[in-house]
Amino acid sequence: EVKLVESGGGTVQPGGSLRLSCIASGFEFFVTDMAWVRQAPGKGLEWVSDINSRGTSPYYADSVLGRFFISRDNAKRTVYLQMNSLKPEDTAVYYCARKIQLPSLLAGTENPGSQGTQVTVSS
Repeated sequence: EVKLVESGGGTVQPGGSLRLSCIASGFEFFVTDMAWVRQAPGKGLEWVSDINSRGTSPYYADSVLGRFFISRDNAKRTVYLQMNSLKPEDTAVYYCARKIQLPSLLAGTENPGSQGTQVTVSS
């Protein structure tokens, strides 16, 4: 059974930082491209970032480019999202997912299947 458990969210002031973690189990993590998506209040899922299985090719949405950094530790079966210079518009529930899920997640035909972690940016 595929299981993804996110953690590290919280409430921070604008300009602050958070580091999200996602521990994976139930599939061959070390050969799986991973992604982060988020869902702001009243909106659909939005792709944030993804990374290949070896951790050598990260990609970012324009809205987070230069502020967020994705990484992974295959030995720990964990993918991270370092979020810096946070803005109120970054407020959302953040989910990790296998990259192969992105088309159905973003189309709204599949739910993340994990609880996500809430990030709130507010003064």
